[in-house]
Amino acid sequence: MTETPRDARTIWIDGDACPVKEEVYTCAYRHKIPVKLVAASYLRHPDHPLITMVMAGEAFDAADDVIAEGAGLGSLVITADILLAERCLENGAVVLNHKGQPFTANSIGAQVATRAIMADLRASLEGQGIGGQKPFSKADRSAFSNALETALRRL
Repeated sequence: MTETPRDARTIWIDGDACPVKEEVYTCAYRHKIPVKLVAASYLRHPDHPLITMVMAGEAFDAADDVIAEGAGLGSLVITADILLAERCLENGAVVLNHKGQPFTANSIGAQVATRAIMADLRASLEGQGIGGQKPFSKADRSAFSNALETALRRL
């Protein structure tokens, strides 16, 4: 993959499973900040000069690689992927999950470890009907919008 310059003051969305894209677009319009929506293949998005769709391809972690290579100091990344969050933090980006919870240099190590433990538990309990995450709620959407606004003001 070619070296991509890091984009300062850009919002990067890990788009394939992001439930808060509309909230990001609305906030980006208000602050006049460009958004790069990154996914394996095309996702519908507003036809607006601030919104760019980046199709990363189907390779494993292709979208993560595009985001990690492009996001740096002054960038805001929206992702639920803990390992991608870790890579972006190392590059100086601010990272939020889709519920508005920040990933930070102080918390990421514990979150990576917890992710590994949970993956082991899921593997050992496969087929036993354990549940997943709670459904995304209006309160989650509101918390995200507030955290996004706060993060953008700090950039």
